[in-house]
Amino acid sequence: MDFISVKQATELILNETRDFGVEPVPFWGSVGRVLAEDICADRDFPPFNRVTMDGFAFRAEDYVSGCRTFNILGTQYAGEAAVRLNQKETAVEVMTGTPLPEGADSVIRVEDTTVLDGKLILPDGLEVKKNIHYQGIDRKKGDVILKKGHQLKSPDLAVLATVGKSEVLVKKRPKVAVITSGDELVEVHETPEPHQIRKSNVYAISEHISNSCETTDQFHIADDLAETVSKLDELLNNYDALILSGGVSAGKKDYMPTAMEKVGVEKVFYKIQQRPGKPMWFGKKGEKVVFALPGNPVSAFMCAVRYVKPWLEACFGLQPKTEHAQLGVEVTFVPKLSYFMQVQLANDKGVLKALPNEGHGSGDLANLSDADAFLEMELREGSQYDEGEVFRVWKY
Repeated sequence: MDFISVKQATELILNETRDFGVEPVPFWGSVGRVLAEDICADRDFPPFNRVTMDGFAFRAEDYVSGCRTFNILGTQYAGEAAVRLNQKETAVEVMTGTPLPEGADSVIRVEDTTVLDGKLILPDGLEVKKNIHYQGIDRKKGDVILKKGHQLKSPDLAVLATVGKSEVLVKKRPKVAVITSGDELVEVHETPEPHQIRKSNVYAISEHISNSCETTDQFHIADDLAETVSKLDELLNNYDALILSGGVSAGKKDYMPTAMEKVGVEKVFYKIQQRPGKPMWFGKKGEKVVFALPGNPVSAFMCAVRYVKPWLEACFGLQPKTEHAQLGVEVTFVPKLSYFMQVQLANDKGVLKALPNEGHGSGDLANLSDADAFLEMELREGSQYDEGEVFRVWKY
């Protein structure tokens, strides 16, 4: 099946999601992980009637009956057990966060009071039964607070800590190998000859997907068929997914498609009706999947953003986060391909606008740093995309 649409490629890739199992991890550092269990309240939220202002606690019935002067019985601080207010026309000085004294049902903030000779004097016109965060008003014991399948965010750590989950069960992440090929590539620390370039794709791709992976180990394979076959066979035995960059086009030393066949990887598709990234290859071997991306840096990175990262998120059961932007100018694109245009994004009075920042082709990796996203402009009859049209945007 050659030269398929973006939609077909997406469907075929998402049909090959995998479940990598579950594991317990320390709650601290679990941000970004996907829950494999429900997180329930182990007691009421809050667990007691909590005072929300520094001030004085008293009984509303005393105030409503006309009392304006109260005897101060003492002071209660946060972390202390609730004292009992068991006498009429009395008050307790309280601090924010302390349990409401038993028998009290109202709190007045300290700046609205007068204390004279050890007595509390309250003004007229006071609203009673205020400044209390009542027990269980947020959540009841046993309530599900975070659902299975939820991707943890930083505020969720406070929830996990509050319910005593020092360890939390999450979905395992895959081990991924990110592989470059090509004799023209040298290491970052090396000084390239005039005919050579430093490796770069592997680092951008690895970083973009790192939060969704247990590992993103990096490898390089020379332009040699036997070495390619041997290395791919080894990596398939040790990793859940392979992401290759380079070696998938029609050059004489583009060995990846042939090597895949030799190691038993079944081709799902090769070539997508898109620019950049047309010569993308995708296959599988048992539970292992292989993304073979083009070697040009813009093409490789776009495919990682558009296909690899969404596949990883789908493996965890996450729903895609779709965003759209309005095209800021008219664009003409003649080829009969879907166009993933590099754009800069700007907020114009609440409307997200996408402005072209196209660079100089799929080899212009520096332009990726100037752009904010890819704007997915679907294949259509005609070559004009009008200002004001809305398209899906893929931020990176």
